[in-house]
This record gives sequence, structure tokens and C-alpha cells, in this order.
Amino acid sequence: MKMLSNSEITELPDQSAVDRLLHLRAIAAELGSERMTAEAEGLAQRVAEGRFYVACVGQFKRGKSTLINALVGAPLLPTGIVPVTAVPTVIRYGTKTSARVRMQGKWEDASIDSLAGYVSEERNPGNEKKTEGVEVFHPSELLVDGMCLVDTPGLGSVFESNTESTKDLVPHIDAAIVVIGADPPITGEELSLVKEVSKHVTEIAVVLNKADRVSAEERRAAGDFARKMLRTTLKRDPQLYEMSALQALQHGKDGWNSEELVWYLNKLVEESGASLVNAAYRRGLKRISDELLAIVGTEREALLQPIEESEKRIGRMRQTLADSERSLRDLGYLLTSEQHRLSDLFLSQRRTFMEHALAAAELEYETEAPKLHKGWGPAYRRAVMRLAQDVARRHVAPWLELEQQKAEAAYREAMVRFTTYADQFLAKLAQEGMPELALLPSALDPERGFRKRSEFQFYDYIHLASPASPLVRIGDVMIGFAGQYQRLRKRGREFLALLMETNSTRVQSDLQNRVQESRQQLEVEIGKLLHAVGRIAERALDRARLAKDSGEEQVRSALQRLELFEAQIQAMRNDMTSGSR
Repeated sequence: MKMLSNSEITELPDQSAVDRLLHLRAIAAELGSERMTAEAEGLAQRVAEGRFYVACVGQFKRGKSTLINALVGAPLLPTGIVPVTAVPTVIRYGTKTSARVRMQGKWEDASIDSLAGYVSEERNPGNEKKTEGVEVFHPSELLVDGMCLVDTPGLGSVFESNTESTKDLVPHIDAAIVVIGADPPITGEELSLVKEVSKHVTEIAVVLNKADRVSAEERRAAGDFARKMLRTTLKRDPQLYEMSALQALQHGKDGWNSEELVWYLNKLVEESGASLVNAAYRRGLKRISDELLAIVGTEREALLQPIEESEKRIGRMRQTLADSERSLRDLGYLLTSEQHRLSDLFLSQRRTFMEHALAAAELEYETEAPKLHKGWGPAYRRAVMRLAQDVARRHVAPWLELEQQKAEAAYREAMVRFTTYADQFLAKLAQEGMPELALLPSALDPERGFRKRSEFQFYDYIHLASPASPLVRIGDVMIGFAGQYQRLRKRGREFLALLMETNSTRVQSDLQNRVQESRQQLEVEIGKLLHAVGRIAERALDRARLAKDSGEEQVRSALQRLELFEAQIQAMRNDMTSGSR
């Protein structure tokens, strides 16, 4: 194991950080919060061991599991099967290869060969087995100093998913490897994934996988295109590595171009591992203490008022929860109306643009196309397709830039209204029987993950500019020999119309997607908040009833205990804020 430098040692959380987390675990256990008890204990173990998590994310069939297998040098994860569920799989260092599966809150030993039965859609459709997590241990040099690789199929939808085991992983991710492909090149969905991941981590590497399956020219074009789009999305130059995970797995160091990624990961361990662990400690302590303070406040309130009043409030709360489905439908009508208003607005603006822009773009194309060099048919096809792309960009890009500004303003306005509607909904529930809503940290604060940034990009569709099949290529060759270049110019004009049509809808469709995703997340967060409040309030009532049945002395003791917990939690938060470890 390598020795840490002095700078790294000073960045690592020391034993006092672990002690704080174990203290929070004890407080959570005293307060009866099993979830916070488990989270505090898990984070304490993670900090003590110096573990940080690098998530491997991307779309289905990009080769994420194969990439992780290649990095650790062993076929640990199932590959080549139908899409896996949203069950995260963590690969950690171990002195020997083994695995375990978390089911119903408990870890059970499992064989490597059995993992597909827990994580594959084919053998565990819809996660009907309710697998909560999978951990694989392996003696890989890459993992020996604390880095853990996380195979998270579907992580692109983690931030909207209702799968609690997947959602719970998100705050623990410290860095990411985004896996894209060379054929087809990076997609709009993947760009949205990169943008979403970048909100949670700063260390992001992008792997252009299966790069050995395309020609050097196609690889260069796909790489340039991916870099350009990623630079626009991330507002910085991305770390992009072209490689073949399968070749690397089969041939080790002699595989296809895997050394640079391994070097990057080793450098990440050496230069950033300690700071990533420290950042995870600080995030986790704040998250756990927030909820514990909310529980303390609820329990104090239950002790200070008559049991009969608390029982009435719980009854009103239960009725309010029962009625909330109808209230949520009313909220849904308002949100749907907002979606339709925005959609109609940008549909009208797009139609106005296309009425004038398409004719002007086609005129420019017809003027420039005859000037292209006429020779090899496939080369001429690429030339007319590039011309169509350039013409479409010149006409669409300026309009898109203006529309993006309008859309961003409309989106922000819509999100303010969404939040206002939600706040009014929750305020009504608070008045009708759930005053505890005011005690929990707001899940609807736009700066705490509810509001999404909008993404607007111009897509070249470079894969459409090349022949779609060998037969088309043969046809292009024959056209070149026959000198019938007009037919290829016609295809280029059709491609131009496709680009104009598709890209002019980008703002409208993107806005609709962002609004729909925000609406879905809003509704999920409201539901989680309501049920969390219900659980905390009912538990507080039960504990207050027991204390009051035992007499005034027990009530005073319980209040003193809560006061002590609150003071201890605040002291730990203050220590963290002041930089003390």
C-alpha cells in the first residue's frame, strides 16, 4: 500500500470525525431512527477506511460492466445480458474475491456466479427480489488505497428514480466515469446525464468505449464531436479516453489503449482521494444532523403538549394524508396547465421560424452545392452532408441561442410557479393537520435539487452523414461513376430539411422534458416529505405517551435528554463549519 503524503494526511478526516459519526449513530439509535443509524454507521466505516466512490455511468450497452471488469482485471460483473435493474454494485478491495447482497436490510454472502440473479432484468425483473445493494470484494491494486468502483446501470435516471436503494447511493458518489460510444456518438440523453452528474461531482472522466470497432476517421470524428459537446455542457475541457474495455479485459496491459485511464484513476487516488473522503464526511454529517434535529424538535413538541392534543393532531394528520391524493390531483391540474402553456408558446415560435428559415437555408444550399468537387461518390456524399450541416447550423444556431434565452427565462418562471403551487399545497396541509412539515428541512428548495437546469444543444447527427449500409455505399460509388451527382445533392437537401426540423424542435422538446422531469421529482419529493413527517410524528407521540405514563419526572428527563442531543448535534455541526476535525 502506498504511503500518503503530508498534504494528504492533513486532508483526511481524523479519528475525531469518525467519533462524531459514531456519536450521531448513537443519537439516531436513541431517537429510534433506524435509517439514520445505518447511514451514520456506514459513513463512519467509510471515513475510517478512507473509501471514496467512483461511479461508472452511461446508457445500456455502452460496456460499463466490461470496463469495470477490465479495470480490476477480472470478470466479476455479469455482461452481455439484458439491461440490469437499478441495483448498484460496489466493487471494493478485499484480500480475496467474494461478494455479498443486501436483502431486507441485512447482508448475505453470495457467489460471483450468482450476481446476475440479483442485478439482471432477465433474472430479477423489476427488482422483484427487492435487492438493496451488491458489494464485490477483489484484491485489485487499483482499489487497495480506498477507491471503490460502482456499476450503476441506469444512473442517468437515478436523480428521478423512485428506487430508494439507487437514490440513497447518489449522495455518496465522489467521482464519475461516463461511458459513451463511438457508434453512435454521444447522444442528447448522455449529455443530459453528464450535466446531471456534474452537479454532484467535480471529477469526471469520459470514456469513448468500443473505439476499436470503428475506423480511425470515424473515431476521430466521434471524438471531436464528443469533446465539443462535452465542452459546451461542462464549461471546461473534459478528460476523454478512447479505448476498448473488452480488449483490455481480454489482453490486460496489451489491450486497446487502457493505460491512460488507469493512470488517471491512480492519479485521482494519489491527489484527490483524501479530499474526496473529507468532502463526503462533511456532506454526510450535515445530512444526518439535519434530520436528527428535525426529530428532536418533533419529540420535544409532543412532550410539551397534552397527549389528547397530540392524538387529535395525529388523527388530523392521517386524514390529511388520506385526502392528500385528491389535493395532489388538484396540484397536478395546475402543473399540467403550466406544461401546456409552455409547449404552445414554443411550438408557435418554432413554426414562425421554420416558415422563413427553411426556404432561405435551401436557397443557400442550392447555391453552394454545385461548387463542391465532383469525384468519388462516397466522398461527394460526405461533402454534401457536411454542407447541409454547415448551412443548417448557420440558420438554426443564432435562432436557437435567442430561443434558449427565452426558454431559460420561461423555465425559471415555470419553476417559481411550480414551487409556489407546492408551497401553497404544503401550507394548506400544515394548516389542516400537519404542522410538523415546518420542522423538516424543505425538500422543495430549488437550490437543493428540485429545480433542474435546462440543456439546449445543436446536434450535427454526424452518423447520418456517412453511408447507412454497404448497399448505400455501393450506390454512391455507382452514382459517382455515372456522374449523377444531382441525386446526392437531393439527398443532402433532404438531410438539410431533417436537420432544420429536428434542431428547431430542440428547445421545445427540451423544455417539455425538463418541466416534466421537474414535475415528477416535485411530486416524489412531496410524497416522501409527507410520509417522513407522518413517521416522525407518530413515533414522537408513542415515545411521549410512554414518558407521560411514567410521570412528570420521566417527562423532564426526556426533555433534558432532547436538549442534550440538540446541543451535541449543534456542537458537531459547528466544529465541522469551523474546520475542526
